[in-house]
Amino acid sequence: MKRYVLDTHALISYAEGEKGGKDVAELFKKALDGGAEIYLCVINWGEMYYIALREGGIERAELYKNTLAKYPINIIEANKELTLQAAKFKAFHKMSYADAFAAGLSKLRKAELVTGDKEFKPLEGEIKIFWI
Repeated sequence: MKRYVLDTHALISYAEGEKGGKDVAELFKKALDGGAEIYLCVINWGEMYYIALREGGIERAELYKNTLAKYPINIIEANKELTLQAAKFKAFHKMSYADAFAAGLSKLRKAELVTGDKEFKPLEGEIKIFWI
């Protein structure tokens, strides 16, 4: 079964109907049919929430949170193993700390990272990336 990790870019693309949002919708469909596993680090879940809250207010943030709760997304807590992997990515690559958690989760779960964020380009040799 294919495994995917969503980064914040993928979540926002889906929620806002932006470029790549249809690809994310297809992955949700695949997961609902039992053909894929989707993971999301709690750090990226929180990042999506604060961006929606800052840009659209509490109603938008809650709408996004409640909409995502309807999909088979496994939200993964940031334990020591994940945090250390994120720290290693952050130490040697120019990326946000939240992005480092998405990349770290992808590496640990042997999953494809779903993103359109070019910040991940240098990691193509270390993790698989599903570009949207």
